Amino acid sequence: MTRFALTIEYDGRPFMGWQRQNHGPSIQQAVEEAAFAVTGETVVVHAAGRTDAGVHASGMRAHLDIGRPISAFRLMEALNARVRPHPVAIVDCVEVPDDWHARFSCLARHYEYRIVNRRAPLTWEKGLAWRIAAELDAEAMHAAAQALVGQHDFTTFRSVHCQSASPLKSLDRLDVTREGNRLLVRASARSFLHHQVRSMVGCLALVGDGKWAVSDVARALEARDRAALGLNAPSDGLYFLRADYP
Repeated sequence: MTRFALTIEYDGRPFMGWQRQNHGPSIQQAVEEAAFAVTGETVVVHAAGRTDAGVHASGMRAHLDIGRPISAFRLMEALNARVRPHPVAIVDCVEVPDDWHARFSCLARHYEYRIVNRRAPLTWEKGLAWRIAAELDAEAMHAAAQALVGQHDFTTFRSVHCQSASPLKSLDRLDVTREGNRLLVRASARSFLHHQVRSMVGCLALVGDGKWAVSDVARALEARDRAALGLNAPSDGLYFLRADYP
């Protein structure tokens, strides 16, 4: 049995999320079915993170175990051939030790949220970014974001459906930058709560739009109450960028 680590890119729009669902397609299911078509083996693909419906990835890490002899390159090529026509691509595949685990060996996860700040509607980027017509103050958003960096109880920014044992998380980075009419929100942590990034981005957008003061984000955090959340950003603009390992 050989363990392979995959780096996966996908457009999340057609899927119910990473994890297998009874009520719709998932990225996990698409890759597992491709692996079965290639090897004839029923495998489970474990990922670094379980993205929600509509969330995208440019560098999701995952692993699977294959019994038959096959090289990493041949496996990658075969999976890409079989996963079509789903908008999923295996962009890298390498052999890893048997104790390497895409989820449990992960030291940090990195997300990016993309906002297009313009009045005109989105065309080819519809579903790939969040369009906000009002001019946003990126500097105020970044200043407000710093109140969330560090170890906190993120109950306010946690979905009611979150299955994490604790709302305590350590957020290593939350930066907001502007590039023309685009705002990029980048978040890094060892792990995140369900909807945490989207909830943080939604509140930062309220600051950028002048509807919240910078201090309101800190107050929402301190409330430790989901009812104090100002806005949960849509899934459209969220991307899993990469995962770090030893």
